[in-house]
This record gives sequence, C-alpha cells and structure tokens, in this order.
Amino acid sequence: MARNIGAACRRCRRENLKLYLKGERCYSDKCAFERRAFGPGQHGQARFKKQSDYAIQLREKQKVKSMYGMLESQFRLTFEKADRQKGVTGENLLILLERRLDNAIFRIGYASSRNQARQMVRHNHILVNGKKVNIPSFLVSPGDVVSLKEKSRSNAVINENLEAVVRRGVPSWLELDKDNYKATVKAQPNREELTMPIQEQLIVELYSK
Repeated sequence: MARNIGAACRRCRRENLKLYLKGERCYSDKCAFERRAFGPGQHGQARFKKQSDYAIQLREKQKVKSMYGMLESQFRLTFEKADRQKGVTGENLLILLERRLDNAIFRIGYASSRNQARQMVRHNHILVNGKKVNIPSFLVSPGDVVSLKEKSRSNAVINENLEAVVRRGVPSWLELDKDNYKATVKAQPNREELTMPIQEQLIVELYSK
C-alpha cells in the first residue's frame, strides 16, 4: 500500500492549518502546530508578500491531499471520476473523498485519524454489510452498514476512540450504534457539514489548466 510517510506535523505547519493527522495528539498541548504555528524549515517564519494564482491552487490541492492521506495518482483519479459525474465537479470531488471507507471509519469514530482508519481497514477489522473489506478507497453508499469484526470489538484502542467520538461528533449522513459496534450510511455526505476550510474550486482550476 503506497502511503505518505513524511512527518505529519510538518504538513500541518506547511499548510498553516491543523489537519488532525495524528489523532488524539492534535487535541492535546503536545500538538506541534499549536506550539509552532509557522512553516517548517529554515525559512518557515518568513512572510511572503504575494503568491501566484498557481501557487495558491497548488497549496489548496496539497492541503486536501494531506487531509485525506492520498498520493497524487490516487487523488488525480478521484478528481477525474468527479469530473465525469453530473453536477459541480468540486463538490463531487469532496463527496467522493468523504465516501472513502477509511474516511467513513474516521468519521464514525472507530479511529482517531484517517491514517489509523486506513490501518484498521488493511488489517481486516472492518465489515461492510457483513462482508470483509480491506480496501481503504472502497466507496460506501446509502444503506451500507459498516461494522467491526467480533474479535475486534474488545480492542482497547478502538473502544477509547469510540468514547472520544463525542468531542468530534458524527456527521448526519452516518448513524452510529455504539453499543453494537456498527454504523449505517443514511445518505450521501453533505458539503455543508465539511467544516474544514476547503476551497474546492481552486483544485478544479488547477487540474483544468
């Protein structure tokens, strides 16, 4: 499985935004972004007067890629799929990203970060409609039931994550049954519920060049 193994906290500092890539650490005083809210590297604290349109578009794309833990080829294929669909391409892109199984696991609260969710999927902890799915990019659909394998329900880390889900909340397109370790996909993800500052139109403009 291809993945980004670079320092997560540097990515938050580079984008000047907390991307919540390290789970519970991001909510604590150990968060590197809280302690050093400036760019990484020798010139991280320098302020540049102006960025080109291309640089702004590129940074927006890199930010969303980092947020969802994807590589360029994966992200580009998702964009091309969104572009082929009816409707607004930018919104289609974000909905496809939200529908990824690893993101759904994170949103439900089984995992404290998308990276941890990806590991859970790869390590066969997750069932979709009662069947094992170990592909993080699998797209969930309305009516799907995402649950934990019986053996995984006693996992201490997963139970700690479920206890902490109150802080984040579960989006309205998902319904969590915490006692039975399952969640139902009630509807398509809603663009209005994505509270992170994302300007998807900049990504569309970048790929349209």
